[in-house]
Amino acid sequence: MSRSLWSRLRGQARLLVALGVVVLVVAWIASGMFGREADEPREAAEPRPMTVAVTELEAEPVERLLVLQGRVEPDLRVMVRAETAGQVAEWTVARGATVAAEDLLAQLRMDDREARRRQAIARLRGAESEYEAAQRLHDQGHVSRTQLEAREAEREAARAELQAIELDIRNTRITAPVAGVVNQRLADRGEFVGRGDPVAEVVDNDPLLAVVHVAQHQIGRVETGQRARIRFLDGRRAEGEVRFVARVAEPGTQTFRVEIAVPNPEAALPSGISAGVEIPTATVLAHKLSPAWMGLDDEGRVGAKTVDDDDRVVFHGVEVIRAAADGVWVTGLPEHVRVITIGQGFVTAGERVQTQPVDREAEAPGATAPDTVDGALP
Repeated sequence: MSRSLWSRLRGQARLLVALGVVVLVVAWIASGMFGREADEPREAAEPRPMTVAVTELEAEPVERLLVLQGRVEPDLRVMVRAETAGQVAEWTVARGATVAAEDLLAQLRMDDREARRRQAIARLRGAESEYEAAQRLHDQGHVSRTQLEAREAEREAARAELQAIELDIRNTRITAPVAGVVNQRLADRGEFVGRGDPVAEVVDNDPLLAVVHVAQHQIGRVETGQRARIRFLDGRRAEGEVRFVARVAEPGTQTFRVEIAVPNPEAALPSGISAGVEIPTATVLAHKLSPAWMGLDDEGRVGAKTVDDDDRVVFHGVEVIRAAADGVWVTGLPEHVRVITIGQGFVTAGERVQTQPVDREAEAPGATAPDTVDGALP
C-alpha cells in the first residue's frame, strides 16, 4: 500500500473516531435529560376561595304598604247662615257644644214681625169674608164669575202674605242643620246679620276623614273598601276604610284625592291635624334584610349578594316594600336563600366562595357579631 493511501485512511479513521465521540457525548447528555423529571416551574396553585358569612332566610308573607302623609278632616263642616235679617238676641249654646239636628243655636230679635203677622191674619180674615159673600151672590146670580175670581185672588194673596211672615218668624230661630259640634260662633249677641250672613259653624267628627293625595303611578293600587291604618301625631292609632278615590287628578300636583273614613263615635279623635296613613295594598313574599347587607351592582341597581348551591356568588336586585326598626322587607330574592352578611364587599358575582353560616340572631341590632370571618377581610 502506498504511503499516500495510508495517510488518507488514517485521516478518515480519526474523523470517524471524533464523530463517534461527539455522538456518545450527545447521547449521554440526552439520556440524562430524559432520565430525570423535567426541572420546569410548577404551575401556580389556585388561590384559596374567600370565606364569607351567610345567613339562611325563608320568605315570609308581608303586607305591601302604601305609606302617605295626610290631614284629618271632619266628615261634615257646615256653615250656618241667617235666613232672615235681624239682630242676634241670644245664643242658646256655647262654642264647642254638641248639638243634634234642629237644635236651637241662636235667636234673632222679633222686632215688628209679630205685629205684621197679626196684620196678615186680619187681612186674610177680611179676604175670606169677602170671598164667601161673593160666592153667595154668585150663586144667586148677582155677581159675575170674574168678580168672584177677583175675591178669590185677594184671599190667596192674603194667605200667602201670612205664610211669608210666619216663615220669617220661624227663621229668627237659627237651628243646627246637622248633628255635630258648634265649632265657631260668628256673630255675637247684639250684632246685626243680614240674610245669608254666616252665624255659626257646625262640624261632624263622626266619622273623621283622613285625606291623602296619591301619586299617579300608585293610584292603581288604591280602591274603595280597602282597610287603612291612621297614626296621629300624639301616638294614637285608628283604623278606617277607603271611602272615596278621585277619578280626576288635581291639576297642579297630578295627584289623586283619597278619603278614608275613620269611626269616631266618642269624638275622642281630633280633626284638622296631620296624620300618617298606611294602606295595605297586597300581601307578598318578602325577606327582612339589614341595610348593611345591601349594595349596588355595576348598573347601579340596589340588591343583595347570595350564594347558590355551587357556592358561587349571585347578585339579586331587590325592591324595598317596608321599613322596620331592625331592617327592611324586600322582594326579588328566591324563597329560600343564603344571604352574604359579612364579606360581600370583597367578592363579585360568579366567584366561588367558602361559606360560614351565621344565625340571624347574631346579626340583630345589639348582638355581638364577629368583626371578621376566616379568610375574609374586615
